[in-house]
This record gives sequence, C-alpha cells and structure tokens, in this order.
Amino acid sequence: MRKILIIGFGKSSSYLLKYLMEKSTSENLFITVGDLNIDNAKMLIGNHKNAECLKLDVFDASSRSEAIKRTDIVVSMLPARFHIEVAKDCLAYGKNMVTASYVSKEMQALDEEARSKGLILMNEIGVDPGIDHMSAMQVLDSIRDKGGNIILFESFTGGLVAPESDTNLWNYKFTWNPRNVVTAGQGGAAKFLQEGTYKYIPYHRLFRRTEFLDIEGFGRFEAYANRDSLKYQSVYGLDNVKTLYRGTMRRVGFSRAWNIFVILGMTDDSYTIDDSENMSYRDFVNAFLPYSHTDSVELKLRHALKIDQDDIVWDKLEELDIFNPNKRVELKCATPAQILQKILMDSWTLNQDDKDMIVMYHKFGYELHGKKYQIDSNMVVLGENQTYTAMAKTVGLPVAIATLAILNKEITTPGVQIPITNEVYEPILKELQTFGISFNEKEVPYLGYNPLNN
Repeated sequence: MRKILIIGFGKSSSYLLKYLMEKSTSENLFITVGDLNIDNAKMLIGNHKNAECLKLDVFDASSRSEAIKRTDIVVSMLPARFHIEVAKDCLAYGKNMVTASYVSKEMQALDEEARSKGLILMNEIGVDPGIDHMSAMQVLDSIRDKGGNIILFESFTGGLVAPESDTNLWNYKFTWNPRNVVTAGQGGAAKFLQEGTYKYIPYHRLFRRTEFLDIEGFGRFEAYANRDSLKYQSVYGLDNVKTLYRGTMRRVGFSRAWNIFVILGMTDDSYTIDDSENMSYRDFVNAFLPYSHTDSVELKLRHALKIDQDDIVWDKLEELDIFNPNKRVELKCATPAQILQKILMDSWTLNQDDKDMIVMYHKFGYELHGKKYQIDSNMVVLGENQTYTAMAKTVGLPVAIATLAILNKEITTPGVQIPITNEVYEPILKELQTFGISFNEKEVPYLGYNPLNN
C-alpha cells in the first residue's frame, strides 16, 4: 500500500484524516498519524483497517527520520516553526511534503535542492493561505486569458462564529489560535496600495481604519488591513496593479471595541507583568490606568478613553467580566497579551454545540477594450460541530487533496511551491466544490476607490 505520514494532529486535522481514510481503499492508501498526543487521532480512526497512530516526538531526530523513511509522502500539520526539520528529512530521504503554513525563509532556501532531486515541498495550501491563493489566481488568470488588465485586487478572510452560535456582543469567538488573534497586526505598519499610492497604517491606528463588506445572506462585515498586502504582488503577477489590499474580516463593531485594548496596551507581548499570578482581572485593568484615591476602575477607564454611558463598547467590556475582583489571572510572569488572552478565553471559547464559520471575499477590478469591470467573489463555509469545524474543513481538505494529487503524479512541478499554478488550483478547487466549498461570483459596476475618476 502507498503510505502517507501525517506528523502533528491538531484541531485542523479532522477532515484531512477523514478524507484520506475514505479514499484509502480505492486509492490503496495506508495512513499513519504521528504525534506525542494520539488520543484524538485514535478516536477518529476507530477500527479503520487502513490507518494507525504512532507516538512520535518530532524533536527526536532518529524516530522522526525513521518514520519519514518508511512513508511515501509526508503531511506536516505541526506548528509552522517545526516544519523545517521535517522538510530537511524529506529531502534527505527522497519524500514529497505538504503543509498549510506560510513559506519561511528557511523553507525557501531548500528550493534549489528540492528541484534538483525532483521533490515537491508544497506549502500554503490551507484556507488562508491556500484557498485564497487558488481562488484568486483562477479568476486573475481567466481575466488575463481574455486580454484584461488587472487594476484592482482585494482579498479578505475571517475565521468567525456561525450565525446560530453568535451569542455575545462582540459577535466573535475563538475558532483558531487565540494568541494569534490577540497579537494580530503587531510588528510593523500595515502596508498596501490604493489607487497607485502606497498606504501605511501603524498598529495604534489599525483597528480604526476598516473597510465594510456585504455578503448576501450573511449581512455586513468589516475588515482591517493585513500587515503586508504587497507580499504576493509579484507572485500573483500584479506588479502594475493600482490597488492591492488584503485584510482580516470581523463583524461590524469588533474593531472599534478591540482598539480599547490596543490603546491601553493590553495586547503588548514584549514585557512581563510583575506578580501577575496574584492579580485579579480588575487589578489587570487598573494596572494601565492612573492612580486615584476616589475614582473607581470603571470611572477611570471611562474618563481615560472617553467612553459615553450609552456606548455599546462599554457593554462589550462588561460582558468580558474584566472588572471582576474575584477572578484571578493565575499566570506567572505573564505578558499583557497572555493575560488578555486568558480573560478572553473565558468568554470566547466555543461551547460544545457551537459552530464556526469561514468567510472569504475577493474583489477584482480590470480594464478590457477601454472599459472597466469588477468581479466580486465570496465563499462562506459553516462548521458541523466541534470536531468537523469549518476551519478544519477549509484547511484540511486542500491539504488532503493536494497530497493525493502529488502521490498520483497529477501535480509534478518540483521545488518549494505554493498553489498558484493551474496545475494545482484547477483540480483542487473543482474537488472542493463537491464538499460545498465554492465561490459565488458576480459582475458589479467598477467603482475603485474614487468613483469621480469614472
């Protein structure tokens, strides 16, 4: 049988495993899941004859390399920083590899060796990055094929809570790594292009400069800019584009409320709070406010941030129970961001019956025969339950489909790859449609960012 090794088994792996097990008989596959904690994988595998669990420590080089030697292709679902050692083993033992993570500098440095050995190191084939690449390139290539000139491209993605599980004032719950949510946007100004002009948004202004987006059947959303919208400009063939903007989607009102934490400094991850383990949630808030022997924490916060009594932002803060003097932080030497994450997890962790939602929205503006056109394209995927989430579906299925396509030699271009070529995106997007992952495209009047120009 053809052997597939999945290294790492987190929350995004359920659909990946399910797909491969369902294909195992017809495609002659045997799947091994290697991880330190194999309890979840064991439960999902059950009595399946073509799958097994292997207790595997990725930091144990000998057992890791031994497992890779015995397989035909490797899927790494580890945290991004650990892929590189797996990739090096794959090159050493002549194995192809698939991962959903961004291409790191260390990974890119393996490109020449991978090409020379005829091996594929496929990266960025989850949802974002992944489905965003494939769906965008499919439309961009179709516009170019008919002679169109791309002048605008925008792309937005959000991991959100499904409407039926949207039960708090923030209209948000954690559907992926909470730490990444708390620290989003840090590390430099957001950079993008609008109407031929480079634009920058520093972190302290990021959540007050948002775009509005409407999706039929799901209402209005807002989006804040990703840190570097120009990262894929050349990769997408958009060197001459006038507008290029990538962002993260939330429900309207989230960003204005989140900005409170940014202003106070609660999202800072660069220093630790003294005696944090003995702090109450109320102490944590007070630590960022001036001293007063008469005013309460609530009054000081209202005054410092000019929050009116009837402002919904205040209700959102109270809903998080951040003024509670009895709830303890209980984290030793914690950063403000780590403490904020703990507080938010009390309120934003998905309940057992909650469902998540992935939303993606693309805008394409182009010129053809002297006229300007625009295509709006959106995708909404709803989760089934806590195991088979929308996040797991949109991350795991592209990884699984690509793995089988590489194994079947349907994808053959060697080197460090991302899914931007017709060879990769056409068959994967076509198969994703059979799982309800598809885009609703429509032609709309082109407005750009300055309708007066038209």
